[in-house]
Order: sequence, then structure tokens, then C-alpha cells
Amino acid sequence: MGVDHANTAVAHGIGDGRTTTHDEHPRSTDGSAGDADYGAIGGGYIDYRQPDPHLAAAIRSALGDARTLLNVGAGAGSYEPRNLDVTAVEPSASMRAQRPAVLVEAIDATAEDLPFADGAFDASMATFTVHQWSDLAGGLRELRRVTTGPVVILTCDPELLDRSWITEYAPEVIATEARRYPAPRDIARLLGGDVEVRSLPIPLDCTDGFSEAYFGRPEALLDPGARLANSAWSFVDQAVQDRFERDLRADLASGAWDAAHGGLRALPEFEGSLCLIIGRPEEAATDASS
Repeated sequence: MGVDHANTAVAHGIGDGRTTTHDEHPRSTDGSAGDADYGAIGGGYIDYRQPDPHLAAAIRSALGDARTLLNVGAGAGSYEPRNLDVTAVEPSASMRAQRPAVLVEAIDATAEDLPFADGAFDASMATFTVHQWSDLAGGLRELRRVTTGPVVILTCDPELLDRSWITEYAPEVIATEARRYPAPRDIARLLGGDVEVRSLPIPLDCTDGFSEAYFGRPEALLDPGARLANSAWSFVDQAVQDRFERDLRADLASGAWDAAHGGLRALPEFEGSLCLIIGRPEEAATDASS
């Protein structure tokens, strides 16, 4: 069930005298604040991007004993724990509209300009979103400002994206992703404090349809909707997509894909580019070690 935005604002310090600067970060008609316009590509997102329980468990563990949680770039609400007091921020109207009714309504705001008081939340999270931010340093600074405990970020390491077989069929997509994703070491440096970077193995039956989730199910990526649910595909020419479909379909039919990559179909987990970054403030790290 949704919550009243005015009540949420009061509870977490909106209207506390801070000056907002939304105009500094141009947004699309839909409100999308990054390089992808989810008003154009996000209509069927929720059909393909369902939270995976393995990844959800890792995120929930990283949040520790937090009771209040801020989800920035919240999208359709994947990975929001149901047992916490969640406040969600999402600039895209299309994505806000896809949030299930059981989740809180998302506030229209951006990572770089969070309308909350200092230290308003026990923890914060950002999943598959930092590569969309127009000002990474500013967004991470805001997350740390409003959070007293862990900042948990689910993202991809651009240096490991070419582990995927997709690079053989659509290297343009991998190159696009590699340009967009910030390196985990840069995120760690900008967050400051005590930062841990964990590699997250991707389960074979992963229900969150980012491209690497189909490592052992190549047929799924023949569906244009599955590709569109991954914003990198929206940045390549249609000719690239047509070639990808043609070549992959032919190699699946001939057995060439399975000859090269068939072992992936039975691999329980794939060590790809997915990683979890957990940043704790200095005082929390000191307390934990004492």
C-alpha cells in the first residue's frame, strides 16, 4: 500500500530549509535523469526485471540491522525489503508507475539532490542505477549525507563485462556498458569510510533479467523485450540488434553456440561483472573493530 508523500516528507526532513537544484541536472519529459529515457524504453521493464532471491538475500544481509532505508533510483522497487521502513526515490514517471501497490510510492527526486535531512536514514541502497547518474560524486555524497549506516550499491565492474559471451555477438553493447559503469574502486574512493567490494555470482535461474542473467539461457535474449529491459541496448543501432539476432539464432540452430558455450547451460553460478559495494562511515568501522 502506498504512503502519503507529505507525511513521508515530514518524517524524513523534506522542507528542512535545504535549497534544491533540480534544474542543474536536465531530465527527460518522463523525468528520467540519466542517459537513458525510461519513458521510451521502460514500459515493459517489470515483465523482465524481477528481483532475484539470491541477490536480494545478499543485499538484505549488507543492510545489517537498519530499520529505516532509502532506495535511490528505486525503479519498480526491486530488492526493497518488505520488513523495513522504506523511502523510495525515482525520477522516471514510467518506472514509478510500475511499482507494485504493496510498495511505498516513490518520490520524484534525483540522487544528486536528495530532499532529506542529514542522517535521516539508517541505511541506503542503489541497485543498477549509479551508471545513470549525471554526477556520480554528487550522488554518492548525498547518499552518505543522509545515511548514518551502510550505503549498499549493486552495480557491475566494467572491466569484467567482456566475460559474457554477448561480447562475441554484440561487442558494441559491451563497449557501451563499459563506458557507462563507473569502476568499483572509484565508487569506493568517492564513498569514503570503510568500503567492501564483493563479487556476486549470478545464479543460472536468475529472475532479474540484466544481460548477464541469461548467461546459460541464450534463447531468452532473442526476445527484443528482454534486451530493451537493459538500457545499453537502446544506445546501439538497430543494425547491431538485427545482426545479434541473426547470428545468435543461426549459431543456436547449427549448434555452434553450444559447441563454444554449452557448459554454461548447466553452470549453477556465473562469475561475471556483478558486484555489491558496501560503504560504512569511519565511525562504524572503528566501532566494529573495537
